Parts: sequence; structure tokens; C-alpha cells
Amino acid sequence: MYQYTEFDQAFVRARAAEFRDQLGRWQAGQLSEDQFRPLRLQNGWYVQRYAPMLRVAVPYGVISAPQLKVLARIARDYDTPQAAVLANAQATQDKLPGPAPLLRTNYGHFTTRQNVQFNWIPLSKSADVMDLLASVNMHGIQTSGNCIRNTTTDERAGIAPDEVVDPRPYAELIRQWSTLHPEFAHLPRKFKIAIHGAVEDRAAIGWHDVGLQLLKNAAGEVGFKVLVGGGMGRTPMNGVVFREFLPWQEIMNYLEAVVRVYNRWGRRDNKYKARIKILVKAEGQRYVDEVEAEYREIVERDGAPHTLSLAELRRIEASFSAPALDLPAATEAWLAQAETELGIQAAKTPAFARWLAQNVHAHKNPALRAVSMSFKRPGYAPGDATADQLDAAATLAEQFSAGEARVTHTQNLLLPWVRLDQLHALWLQAKALGVAQPNIGLLTDMIACPGGDYCALANARAIPMASAITERYQDLDELHDLGAIDLHISGCINSCGHHHSGHIGILGVDKDGKEWYQVTLGGSDGKDLSGAATPGKVVGPSFSSAEVPDVIEAILDTYKQLRVSTGNGHQEAFIETLRRVGHEPFKAAANAARHPTADAETV
Repeated sequence: MYQYTEFDQAFVRARAAEFRDQLGRWQAGQLSEDQFRPLRLQNGWYVQRYAPMLRVAVPYGVISAPQLKVLARIARDYDTPQAAVLANAQATQDKLPGPAPLLRTNYGHFTTRQNVQFNWIPLSKSADVMDLLASVNMHGIQTSGNCIRNTTTDERAGIAPDEVVDPRPYAELIRQWSTLHPEFAHLPRKFKIAIHGAVEDRAAIGWHDVGLQLLKNAAGEVGFKVLVGGGMGRTPMNGVVFREFLPWQEIMNYLEAVVRVYNRWGRRDNKYKARIKILVKAEGQRYVDEVEAEYREIVERDGAPHTLSLAELRRIEASFSAPALDLPAATEAWLAQAETELGIQAAKTPAFARWLAQNVHAHKNPALRAVSMSFKRPGYAPGDATADQLDAAATLAEQFSAGEARVTHTQNLLLPWVRLDQLHALWLQAKALGVAQPNIGLLTDMIACPGGDYCALANARAIPMASAITERYQDLDELHDLGAIDLHISGCINSCGHHHSGHIGILGVDKDGKEWYQVTLGGSDGKDLSGAATPGKVVGPSFSSAEVPDVIEAILDTYKQLRVSTGNGHQEAFIETLRRVGHEPFKAAANAARHPTADAETV
């Protein structure tokens, strides 16, 4: 992990002290609500439907055991609203159609941008929380507002066998360049960057304002493929390739040009048309040419102020060397013995064998594995972790993963440094904790935003819908037979649940003041088949909340009827069948599942 310098630590502590002063002046009436709002937003403090929400930055998803423990303490001691606030929220939920969830407190929520959110911390305690975060080099800086947000990356960065170049040092350099950048603190709209350096895109770079792929050219030189103008929301668009190969030394200069032209040209009169994707689509080649001209000026006139030196890259890379692990000599004999013992344990325990196959991933070091801990299970919203579970996850990271974990794009946690001969012991503890569901990449490993249960922008709730589908598909044999399916749920068109990129997407819509849902098919985050980010296509008119689980079942039954064998006992994947036969059979099945007297019924 990147190790904060004295400057970094002083910077975070100073920002926390500054926020305490701002909070005090607001509480004393010296700052109006309008004056305080941008100040709290710049530190990650929103005010949502019932209570404040804090978004904590986890740069490129890498988090330490001490940091997890502090998040657990925040969940336990601060994520507790006043009784009247919780009672009002629950009473409001009770009046909505469908089962009102018991609103959970004392927990954290893993987000698709590899951050952590809390939903109930009173603003009166916000400065205390910021001080606590600063004690472990954490903060909420630029997790909201019209600025450059957290740079995300592949959760298996630095350890994946298919990796060409480790993206973590570059993600850290982008973090340092973008944090409190004086020119880009008030952009037309929020700005998101994603980066990966592997063959498989596990960072969904095509769906970002800027997507970066690290690669090597024919001469073995490292550079970036640069995509600009991706995004979801009301107008989903795939990023456009601006550079097929940009030398790595120039990435900051080029990013400066991209964001500077956007800052100058971007729409500020209409927030729905303010994202860079609208500008790229509207201006086309003219925008590309303007970026290239700005880049040339930065390099030629300004002296390329952000050109990276090899010495600076090596300094940052040093923080990302593999941790010192208590490993035996990785001889062929030791590896063979460890694999033999795993095979014996797996043969004795089918549940362990299934977990090995689904949640355990190959590693660059053959003596190690990367392990996904699933935070998708009945009784919890996708990505939710209680204070006790955060504490326990920290303990597992210390015991099995050199004190490091990764928050994933799919709202889970990953342990990147697990010894081959400790997998069974880890499984036993993860199972006791409730995070060993062997469902990574399967239907119930769904992405979902908090939806109308918490968010003031949502048209419909996402959590009850996620729960209904999760409960219906608890048969592991059926789940594994269905295979890899990305199911994504958003409570509104802003697409925080990434419904556009789901093989199956569900979008909450408002219909006469009631909760209805659109279903989309064929979306992709870029990691399967085509290798490109693709928005799903809507399946006819919206469905009532009661109909959606039946619609999903009808779609999946159609898949099972239409799929073909690919040999060696394997079946065609859902997205493969969908692309081979087209949408019509699935649309017909979905529409046939409508209830005779559809209304906004309960799930």
C-alpha cells in the first residue's frame, strides 16, 4: 500500500481541523446553510432522505486492517441516529407499498466506486468522525462535488496473472495530482477516472469520463490507451478512444488537457447536460482536436509541468511492492503438497470446493491466491457490512492477507495475499462471519444502489427488489447452473447501481407516484465477449414491483431453454445466448410474465 508521508498526514489532519472550524461556524449561525453546503460536500458530507450520509474515500479500493477497524468504530459509535429520526424514517417506509425494510444502523456500505458510506451519522458529530478518519490517513475529500472523484481500478491490481502493467502507482499519482487541484475544484459536473493494466477489464473503463488502459507497444514501452466521454445516467455512452498509445510519462499532461478543455467548454447552464460525455458527443472531432492543441501548448509552451520522471514513478512503485510474507520456499514439492491437501479437503467438503471454484482467484505468485468475501447475502442490502463484520474483516486481513484488503467495484471485499495452505482456515472463518457465499460473479452477486430507502433522488427502492431476487435464488445448484450473470439495480436514472451495464438491468421509475421498474438486457461493463462497455436495451414498458421477480425468472427460464452446450460439459453463458439469439425471445417471456391486473403491487 502507498505509505502516507509526513506531508500527507499533516494535510489530512489540517483538512479535518478546517472542517471542524467550518462546522462550528455553521452551528453558531455564522455560516448560512447555503454557505456551509459546498464546504461539507467537499468533505463527503451529504444530507439524504432522512439523515446525513458520509462518503469516505478509499483510493483505488486499497484499505488496511487498521483503517477497517476505524470504519468499524465509526459504524458502532457514530452511525446511530436520534430515535426520533429513525422512527420517522421507519414510519415513512411502513406507508410505502411492499415490505418496508428494517432500516439498519451501525454499518458501512461498500460502493461501486470503491468507497465506503455511512447513512446515519448526525452532522453534530461529523468533525469527531473526520478526526477519527484522519488518525488512519482517511478522509472524505472530493468524494462529492463537481471535482475529480476517486480514481478506481481493478481490485486484483498488482496480483492478477493477466496483468501487463500494475495500475496502482499511476492511480496514486493521479490521486496526488487531482486532490485539491486549484483549477479543477469547480468543474461543470463530477468527473470520474478509472484505470486498469490487465488483459481483462475489471475496472469498466469505458463507462468513465476518462478510462485508461495500461499496455505495452511492440517495442515493450509502457503507455496508455485513453478513452474519454463514457458515462451512464440519462444518456449512457461508451468512452471514445482519443489516444491508442500515450507514453506513460505524459499521462498527467494529457489529463490536464482533457479536463482543462472540459472545464472551459462544459455546459454549466444545465446539470443534465454538464457531463463530459455530452460535450464529446456534441463536438466530436472538434473536441478531440481542442484537447490535442491544449496538450501541445502544455508541453511546448508551459514546459510539460506534469511530465513524470522515472525516479518519481520508482518512488511511488516502492510502496506497492509485495508485502513480506511468511512463505515457505515456493518449491514445486511444497506447491504440489499444498494443492494435494486442498484437493483432499475439497473432496471431503463440497461447500468448500464450490467456494474454491467461485471465490478464489489465481495470483501472480503461485503460492498465493486472491479471495473474494461476498457481501451479498440474505437479510442485508448488497454491499452492507455491520460494525462487527468490519472488525472481523480487519482481523481476517491481518491473519490471512498481510493486513490488506480491497473494496471491489462489485461491492465486496477482496483479500489479495492469501497463502495457498491457509485457504481452508480462511473459509471456515469467513463462513462463520457470513461472507463465504460461493456466488462471486453469479446472479445474486448483484450491484445495487441504496435506492429510495435512503436516497432523496431515487424514484423507487432498490434494496427490497434485490432482497426479493436474492431470496428466490438461494438454491446453490440452480445458481451455479445459471452461471455468470451480472444483475444491476438502480433506484433512479442516475444509475448509481450501474443498471445500464448489467446483463440484466433493473431501473426504478416513478409512475403516477408509485414504484415501477424498467428491465434492460444485454448491457456489459466491458469484461465479457465484445470487450466494450455496452448499454442494455429496455424490455418494453415498465413492470410493477410484484412482477419483477417473475420477469427475471421468465428471462432466466428462457435462457435455460435456448442455451447450447459449448463442450466439456459447459453451457453457453447467459450473455452469449442473448447475443446469439437476440432479444425477442426474452422480451416475449418477460411480457408474458406480467400479472393480469398489474399495479404497484408488493414484491
